[in-house]
Amino acid sequence: MPETKVGTRLVALVGPGGAGKTSLAEALLFATGSIDRQGSVDAGNCVGDSSAEARARRGSTELNLMRFEFLGDRFAIIDCPGSVGFAADGALGIAAADVAVVVVDPDPGRALLAEPVLRQLEALGVPHLIFVNKIDQARGSIHELLQALQPMSASPLIARQIPITEGERITGFVDLALERAYHYRAGKPSERAEIPPELAETETAARYHMLEQLADHDDALLEQLLMDETPDLPTVLADLARETRENLGVPVLFGSALNGFGVRRLMKALRHEAPASSAAAERLGAKDGCAFVFKVSHGGAVGRLALARVFGGTLKEGAELKAPDGGHIRVGTLFAVQGDKTAKLPQAGVGDVVAIAKAETVRAGDWLGGGVRPEVELPATNYALAITTRDRKDDVRLSTALHKLVEEDPTLSWEQDEALHETRIKGVSDEHLNVTIARLKRRYGVAVDSRAPTVGYQESIRKPVTRRGRHKKQSGGHGQFGDVVIELEPLRRGEGFRFGERIHGGSVPRQYIPAVEQGVGDARLKGPLGFPVVDVAVTLTDGSYHTVDSSELAFRTAGRIAMSEALAAASPHLLEPVHKVTVFVPGYATSRVTSAVASRRGQMLGMAPREGWSRWDRIEALIPEAELQGLDAELRSLSQGLASYRAEFDHLSELNGKLAEDVVHRELEPA
Repeated sequence: MPETKVGTRLVALVGPGGAGKTSLAEALLFATGSIDRQGSVDAGNCVGDSSAEARARRGSTELNLMRFEFLGDRFAIIDCPGSVGFAADGALGIAAADVAVVVVDPDPGRALLAEPVLRQLEALGVPHLIFVNKIDQARGSIHELLQALQPMSASPLIARQIPITEGERITGFVDLALERAYHYRAGKPSERAEIPPELAETETAARYHMLEQLADHDDALLEQLLMDETPDLPTVLADLARETRENLGVPVLFGSALNGFGVRRLMKALRHEAPASSAAAERLGAKDGCAFVFKVSHGGAVGRLALARVFGGTLKEGAELKAPDGGHIRVGTLFAVQGDKTAKLPQAGVGDVVAIAKAETVRAGDWLGGGVRPEVELPATNYALAITTRDRKDDVRLSTALHKLVEEDPTLSWEQDEALHETRIKGVSDEHLNVTIARLKRRYGVAVDSRAPTVGYQESIRKPVTRRGRHKKQSGGHGQFGDVVIELEPLRRGEGFRFGERIHGGSVPRQYIPAVEQGVGDARLKGPLGFPVVDVAVTLTDGSYHTVDSSELAFRTAGRIAMSEALAAASPHLLEPVHKVTVFVPGYATSRVTSAVASRRGQMLGMAPREGWSRWDRIEALIPEAELQGLDAELRSLSQGLASYRAEFDHLSELNGKLAEDVVHRELEPA
């Protein structure tokens, strides 16, 4: 395709899950002739959502890349997942976009679902507009929807159209800038029509309101309105473009992606009003001739790919660019991406989105050639699962596969908990990790079983005790002999463990003291209640030895015996980890969420309005780790999927009574 002055413009499709972003991407491709048949998400035949996991759940589980050309201008699309478990996959891509289209449902009652993405775009400084999808299914008025959406946007919403209705159905629209009416035609361009007489007065008032909004940033237009003069069309169109490009206002258009309603009007708005790629380059501090990597992808026929956007010049295969570590990296084969299809490119131009092969050391968020990494806030990763391979021969393959999946997904992590002998994966939600497990099996042939991770209970003591530990064994030849006396005492919570000695007269030779400490440590790994022991101090005070039979092993065994007996006599008690939890919740669900926190043995610390958000609250509480399992799902069910939380370990708290008995019983009962 020929180079254009503005370069390829990158459009991010964002919004709540189920709003129809992938359907809109499909409609854009069909309307521009990039595909000859419009697929659907339900049928599983869209260009996007091509993975088995996405088609199984009929919703995006990763970002989709597409491209099209419209009236000689080139566009790339990043179709971003809307579900909270997968939304982070598109976060860096959104930061690199020239403009975002926020796709929303026409129901005013669901308007609140758009607030998180609107706040994200404002924080990143990405120009955006709103496309009200499924307009043919609307039951409320557009005016009511705008009233519901406005508190969630820092910039004024500018209605660019008013609907034409027949009965209860919306069958077309009046373009307020052009003062023209159009009737929808399924799969075809809208048909020009006369403005219905009954809408004339409404159209005049709506257009004047739009002009008043534009006049807030155009003194000449304001003067014209005050003088009752009618501004010319070029002035109006120029002001509308400026409002969008400079984030002064948020245009609102509507239509139906499945039927192709309003799609061509949206494309014209993008063509005339989306900023050139140079604006994003300036926002990101991009250097000339560089590329920003927004995702790493594995699993395709061409192997590992770095998905990147080109800024400031032409990028060719074999070019050398400055790497993030200060060295240089040679660019491998370049590919254009259309859904799950790739095609080799000889070179990439300004603004192009490409996949770069053989960039093994590159990570998502890296600049090749120089630039400033955007500050993207990712959702908290509170949900965890312990996994085990069904076939032990897959253990090595599991770590390799998890490494690749973590490279792709900024909200996925894994760790090997040596103390609890668990492999854990952490993510945003149960849905997120279930998809991860499905990918492990489909891509890498590694089947795993999963369960809730083990809670990190520990134990400590209430009183000091003194105990002797003696190990004596004679079995022919050299025997084993070790004898120690230790003092055990509790420490303040959080002080951990201390070991010392007050040996006089050589009752325990110096070379054996480290072995005693090792033995004490062995006993601390699993106390009398079955858990690691913390916040205790041990002092070696006395003992005896045999010149022939004593050894490091004997004194290690004696230390373990002394510690085990001392712990059992020192009033052991159970400690449970408690986390400080910060919940972000829309105000209408606050009371339900506080009740949910209380039902999980939560201790409220405070509540305040969420800064910068409309009618949201911030709740802080202390909740035991054992009660966090399933909290994210409960919060979502209480808040239309909007509430979220962040948790971090705060302290260990004593657990007594029936709850403690149940925990100890489960730990000590035979497997």
